[in-house]
Amino acid sequence: MTPKKIEERAKVESIETLINNLGSADDDVRVNARRSLVAMGKTAVAPLARALEKKKYLMRWEAAKALSEIGNPTAAPALVKALEDEEFDVRWIAAEGLIKMNIHGAIPLLQALKTRGDSTLLQEGAHHVFHDLSKGALKKSLAPVLAALESIDPGEEVPLSALKAKETLEKLKKI
Repeated sequence: MTPKKIEERAKVESIETLINNLGSADDDVRVNARRSLVAMGKTAVAPLARALEKKKYLMRWEAAKALSEIGNPTAAPALVKALEDEEFDVRWIAAEGLIKMNIHGAIPLLQALKTRGDSTLLQEGAHHVFHDLSKGALKKSLAPVLAALESIDPGEEVPLSALKAKETLEKLKKI
C-alpha cells in the first residue's frame, strides 16, 4: 500500500472513530469528537450526514450540531431531513444550521416543502427557519411561504408557495 493510501485510510478510520464517539455517554468524548469533526470541515460532512440517521439520540444531536457549526451548504439536505427527527432537540439544531446557511439552507428546505409539504414536523421546522430568515434580505421572498405555513390548511398551500419562493431564491442566488 502506498503512503498516500495509508494516509487516506487512516483519515477514514479516524473520521469513523470520531463519528462513533459522538454517541458516547462521556460528555468530554462527545464534545471533543464534535470539535475535531468541525475542524475537518467539508471532509466530515458526508459521514456526519449519515450519523443523522443513526438510532442513538446523542449521536444525531451531536452530528446536527457539528453540521450546523461547519455551515457547509452540502449539509443542507441532511439538515432538512433532520427537521423530521423524532427528537425536538435534533430538529431545533438542524433548523439553526439551516438559518446559518441563509439562502443555501432555504432552497433545499423549499424543495422539501414542495414534495413533503404535508409533514407537520417539516412545517414546524420550516416555520422556525423562515421566520428567522425573513428578518433579513429574504423577507419578501419568504413572506408567502410563512403565510402558507400559518394558514388553516398548510398542507395544501405550502407546496405551491414553496415552489414559487424556490424559483425566486434561485434567481437571487445567481445574482
